[in-house]
Amino acid sequence: MPYVNIKVTGGREAPTEAQKEEIIKGVTELLVRVLNKNPQTTMVIIDEVPLDNWGIGGESITKRRANAK
Repeated sequence: MPYVNIKVTGGREAPTEAQKEEIIKGVTELLVRVLNKNPQTTMVIIDEVPLDNWGIGGESITKRRANAK
């Protein structure tokens, strides 16, 4: 039973419902094709992470983007 967890930025940058459906379908199809996994038992979870909760290089994405302007 494969379990795939995808984390994306949330808020205004969050994927749409249609994009999420496409991601889930595409990842499932990839695991079926490459690893011969059963699509009925393949789980794909998409977590939306607020920009303030996502950090790179010791700074939140919010702060990095503000400093880049």
